[in-house]
Amino acid sequence: MTIRLATRGSLLARTQSGHVAEALRGLSGLPVEIVEVRSRGDADQRTPLASFGGVGVFVAAVREAVLRGDADVAVHSLKDLPTEPAAGLVLAAIPAREDPRDVLVSRAGATVLTLPPGARVGTGSPRRAAQLLAVRPDLDVVPVRGNVDTRLRTVTDGTLDAVVLARAGLARLDRLDAVTEAIDPALMLPAPGQGALAVECRDVDVDAALLDALRSLDDAATRAAVTAERSLLATLEAGCSAPVGAYATVTGDGAGMLVHLTGTVVSLDGRTQVRKSVTGAAGDAVAVGRELARDLLASGAPGLSPVRGSAS
Repeated sequence: MTIRLATRGSLLARTQSGHVAEALRGLSGLPVEIVEVRSRGDADQRTPLASFGGVGVFVAAVREAVLRGDADVAVHSLKDLPTEPAAGLVLAAIPAREDPRDVLVSRAGATVLTLPPGARVGTGSPRRAAQLLAVRPDLDVVPVRGNVDTRLRTVTDGTLDAVVLARAGLARLDRLDAVTEAIDPALMLPAPGQGALAVECRDVDVDAALLDALRSLDDAATRAAVTAERSLLATLEAGCSAPVGAYATVTGDGAGMLVHLTGTVVSLDGRTQVRKSVTGAAGDAVAVGRELARDLLASGAPGLSPVRGSAS
């Protein structure tokens, strides 16, 4: 058997999928073939992602390759994965997470707090834009898309004063030398699941050697952390029209493992922000996320409205 691994064709997607492929080769003893899939989000680099319907724009085509039988597993950036499960697929492995923080890449070594007034800062993320404006309402935050090199080039060629990116992507591409500042989560919370990878396979007729390898690839602490973050997001999605950030850390081990979750909801203009935290058993990570969502809903956070069943 050869394991066929479906991924987007971008350099970052191929690089992170290559890490998963190498791990699967070692764990299963089977050869792994990379199957590149082009998504709608990759094909159109000019249109804002929100115009495609937002979440899932980079995921659907890769999932379809697995469901059709053209591939055996799919690798995604977990933050791109919709919170609703996909029929016919299972989230079989979440490997150990990279550092989930956002980073600033700027000219002249500036940080978020030391950028000059009116500095032009690029990001394709409403979550990042809103949190930037919450801290620095004097900044000119502008939309930017494209691969990592394209975004970095906007700084080096002087088009922008800075861009905000995920540290995990730069780490996987060995480009951390470009980072000016790793942004403290106290200043900017990452997207739910940021820094983690998701490995999906079909929920039936999975080769036993592949299934064993996927189970070995899964990291319990990472799964607990991102499960809490994604549970928060899933609970809020029905009643939230504002950017959401979430970051969970895990302490302890075994039955005593705890998950500490912090979440924020910010108005698009950054003028209103609510931030709360909660701690609970890692085995109840879904409930931890729901509890924090209830707290945010009850707080009158911007863009939130009560959601029927949100307390379940």
